[in-house]
Amino acid sequence: MNDLFVHAGDDLQNAFDRAQPGTVIHLSAGVYRQKTVLRAPDVTLLGEGAGKTILICDDYANKLHADGKEYNTFRTWTLAVCADGVTMRNLSVVNDALRPETKGQEVALTVYGDRFTMEDCVLTSTQDTLFLGPLPRDLIERYDGFLPDELRVDRPLRQRFTRCRVEGTVDFIFGCGSALFEDCEIRSLYDVRNVGYVAAPAHAPEETDGFTFRNCRFTAEDGVTGIFLARPWRDYGLSRFENCVYGPHIAAEGFDKWNDTERDKTARFYESPAMPGRVAWCNRA
Repeated sequence: MNDLFVHAGDDLQNAFDRAQPGTVIHLSAGVYRQKTVLRAPDVTLLGEGAGKTILICDDYANKLHADGKEYNTFRTWTLAVCADGVTMRNLSVVNDALRPETKGQEVALTVYGDRFTMEDCVLTSTQDTLFLGPLPRDLIERYDGFLPDELRVDRPLRQRFTRCRVEGTVDFIFGCGSALFEDCEIRSLYDVRNVGYVAAPAHAPEETDGFTFRNCRFTAEDGVTGIFLARPWRDYGLSRFENCVYGPHIAAEGFDKWNDTERDKTARFYESPAMPGRVAWCNRA
């Protein structure tokens, strides 16, 4: 087996660049403060525990990049996975920029790979913690020349999260991927703007899977209230909530149509069992 062993203080990007298909990268306990991209397929990242092995960076959307432009949401990641078949276990990925009300979006993990698996991990940031590629097609076109091609893939991408905790404030699970969250904790953090949305799906009309939350627990920090389970980032956004447990912080309506849009006419949001008080367009056939 092709194994690499990395310790806190080592150059993590160098280890990622050395990885070959099938490599297991063992990350010892410690804090890895570095922005990284993983491009090798069928690689496993194995930490020593979500509270012990921590990948962290603090980029944010309004920050000025070396190219003279702002980072924009889609360049703020701590870790970007740009390969298929990647598995991550027993570690945390964190963006600790904080203060999204002034700094803008702050992504911890970006996934542009198919067959991505994450188990027993923690993802923590504020606004836009977890991006699940691909991008909406209008943004693939808009960011030609701004984002590299590896961040502008236009193909179906599948992701799976098991026994993970995802933390954030606004739209902290977003994108167009076909993603399954199973037995996860989805935790809403306090935001000074007194707003909160968990999922922001942007799936194309032909997408039939979308985001699925199965047997998940929706929790929150003390004092957090009025959180919506999802709002459609684009028309036809698709999310399912199956046998989930909700804390009292979840708004009775459950779902929001996204500001002054008419996306409630196309959004595909489903919940089973159905909870009382949800918006009329939830569980629409």
